[in-house]
Amino acid sequence: MNDTMQELYDTVLNRKGSHTEGSYTCYLFDKGIDKILKKCGEECSEVIIAAKNGDNSETILEISDLLYHLTVLMVNEGISLDDVNAELAKRSEKSGNLKTFHQTDKNS
Repeated sequence: MNDTMQELYDTVLNRKGSHTEGSYTCYLFDKGIDKILKKCGEECSEVIIAAKNGDNSETILEISDLLYHLTVLMVNEGISLDDVNAELAKRSEKSGNLKTFHQTDKNS
């Protein structure tokens, strides 16, 4: 999956500076952060609905849409795949932190 995600990231990154006619990615960049965030939210909701309906093929499609829009968000905000992979690697080193994860700060 990393190769596919890297290819997607590179494609989105290349589109950021271009104004390719008919490119949905360019359209998102032109519309800006509010549109990109709106699409991320919509796709997240669609993943939830598809998963709740127990339709794996639809869930896969919606997850793919969400990953695409999250990639657009990452490129827009200057976040690299290496940044995300480094955070995931840090988290994979942790174990037994369920209690810490579920604690809430009652002062906020």
